[in-house]
Amino acid sequence: MSIGIKINLNNKLYLRDPQDTTLGQNIIKHSILLIDEIGFEAFTFKKLAHKMSSTEASVYRYFENKHLLLLYLVSWYWEWVSYLIDINTMNIKSVTDKLDIIIDTLVYAHKENPAIDYVNESVLHRVIIAEGTKAYYTKEVDKENTEGFFQNYKLLCEKVAKVISEVNSDFPYPRALASNLFEMANSQSYFAIHLPRLTDVKVKNDNYNEVKEMLMFYTKTLLTK
Repeated sequence: MSIGIKINLNNKLYLRDPQDTTLGQNIIKHSILLIDEIGFEAFTFKKLAHKMSSTEASVYRYFENKHLLLLYLVSWYWEWVSYLIDINTMNIKSVTDKLDIIIDTLVYAHKENPAIDYVNESVLHRVIIAEGTKAYYTKEVDKENTEGFFQNYKLLCEKVAKVISEVNSDFPYPRALASNLFEMANSQSYFAIHLPRLTDVKVKNDNYNEVKEMLMFYTKTLLTK
């Protein structure tokens, strides 16, 4: 049963916040499913409208284009991970334990959660792995950065970087390590699923334990004083 969590995102990403209406929630729900099914390149608002038995015009009332919709979904996921990190590390005193929990959370944040019933986090996770970098590996990234489109990701990485610095105050690259943890989790998962000769980890049956162990290994090796 839903408990009504709302994720706060940059209002320039949308024309109307889809979280506020049943139609908007259906746009989120079915866009995640359709992008996972056919890929972002083949995804169109026309196909989305057909999948949700609505009209293309109704989708355009919420999003200007599919790129902004993808940015919305990716930003939603970043904010969801940040929320889970806050919940999972609450009252944890040991910074090393806190960092371990953060790594576990970023790898397994996709486990389906009944709190938000119009988002299938497991499917969204697959979309993030396969399509997420297309949201910011673009020619428009600098302009979109000035619009604050990546603020959720930057704040999330800063949150993790702060814990990294608390674990080892002499470590010179806390922000680089924080962002690399997220990027590596996704890229190595992608390789494991699609290009296995590019990685040493395996992902089977939604089990990402080897990805988590790899991130733990890198982090502990780099931060050991």
